[in-house]
Amino acid sequence: MSTSSPGRFTVVGIGPGDPELITLKAARLIGAAPVIAYHAGVRKQSHARRIASSLIPADAVEEELRYPVTTGTTSHPGGYVGAMAEFYESCAVRLSAHLDAGRDVVLLAEGDPLFYGSSMYLHDRFKEVYETSVVPGVPAFAAATAAVSTPLVRQTDVLTVLPGTLPEPELARRLADTEAAIIMKLGRTFPAVRSALAAAGRLEGAWYVERASQPEERWLPVADVDPSSVPYFSLIVVPGDTAPAPAAARLRQELPAVEPVEVARGGVSTDSTGGEVLVVGLGPGPDGWLTPEVSSALAEVGHVVGYAPYVNRVPQREGLRRHASGNTVEVDRARHALELAVAGERVAVVSGGDAGVFGMASAVFEAAEDPAYAGVRVRVLPGVSAVQAVAARAGAPVGADFAVMSLSDRLKPWSVVEDRLRAVAAADLVLAIYNPASRSRTEQIGRARDVLLEQRKPDTVVVVGRDVGRAEESLTVTTLGDLDPGTIDMKCLVIVGASSTRATAAGQVWTPRYVR
Repeated sequence: MSTSSPGRFTVVGIGPGDPELITLKAARLIGAAPVIAYHAGVRKQSHARRIASSLIPADAVEEELRYPVTTGTTSHPGGYVGAMAEFYESCAVRLSAHLDAGRDVVLLAEGDPLFYGSSMYLHDRFKEVYETSVVPGVPAFAAATAAVSTPLVRQTDVLTVLPGTLPEPELARRLADTEAAIIMKLGRTFPAVRSALAAAGRLEGAWYVERASQPEERWLPVADVDPSSVPYFSLIVVPGDTAPAPAAARLRQELPAVEPVEVARGGVSTDSTGGEVLVVGLGPGPDGWLTPEVSSALAEVGHVVGYAPYVNRVPQREGLRRHASGNTVEVDRARHALELAVAGERVAVVSGGDAGVFGMASAVFEAAEDPAYAGVRVRVLPGVSAVQAVAARAGAPVGADFAVMSLSDRLKPWSVVEDRLRAVAAADLVLAIYNPASRSRTEQIGRARDVLLEQRKPDTVVVVGRDVGRAEESLTVTTLGDLDPGTIDMKCLVIVGASSTRATAAGQVWTPRYVR
């Protein structure tokens, strides 16, 4: 039995293909390694070994780790994931035998080891057992960018790295939301990636690079690529300079002043610029709850403005510009939409649920009071509200008179909230509560419950809907006395019944239309 200390496991990045791009440190470690390991394709020679072949010592033990499957089908009972997990376990057993015998192991990794690299899976298995380290390498996208000799990012540009295996709509959205991008993992995904680039308005100026830094390297515009010729070892470079020009170039101060015009039904009458702001509700979540009217509007506008999670729900298409922002800048967001409209653009301001129920509609009209926007037509298109969605899931709790309140005290004092809660309780109305809690505001729902209990019985029926319409949806029927504030978060909508509200044996909740 060996009494030597365990060997050291080192993952060495060897760059994208050109042996001259191997770092000095990587070359030194490879040249001194007693054991060299590398991955190889199902029926292919190892690219990693080919790149580093001149550095591998003649007396080194070589361990070829040949994949059982790449993108093809497999008969493994666990499918592709199961086959690969079993493969990495077998690789770990083979290499650990050398490490346990005191022999250092160097695992060659193309590009950079921790950038979409297979080596990370062995590193994960060994890092808690053996002494391990990682030597970075030149990633393929750096070589590809150098090949096309085009600046990738400048100043405050954002670079996004995307796998081509993303669903096409998601890929298009992310491409539209960034200045610069690298798209990896092409091959059979290329047609969908090209379509996503077109939908995002980023096809022109995007470069396809194949086998970067290798003798077979080639590059050409993505629009000119034959999809049948695309290998896995290829990627797409979308330089930041191809992003659309900033909207500031079209702000109103660069245009003639617009005279105020008569207010018309449905909003402010259009002026000669043809600009318009549509304030739309996207519904609480599922695409099936998006109205045809809103879908048609989103298919025609040139800009979408809103809180980032809502903007992300709008499908990307060619010619659509996206303007996402944070959650507490509603009026600034509305002004931005109005500025675009003054410049002649058609703009959709998006809200979750219904835009007129604690949504962006009020903020847009608040901003539109500025005479500078008098020529902009504003229209509000209704959507399915969260209270409708939760009520429908529960049964018919708002089948009679009801009130809707927000517990947020960001725009009104808490004393006003309490006064209104008491008024609703005294009127014996069903109450739908929006914004019952947030990360920084966790105590209000408990205080609201206590205020309501001043006039409501503890057995008053309460419905708590969380993420209704989404995969994580849950619906809880409880009572006011048993309502646990600790279970309420920002994803919830709470419906507090009237004295007549009742729950059926099946757990559904309804409120009679009559009063006796």
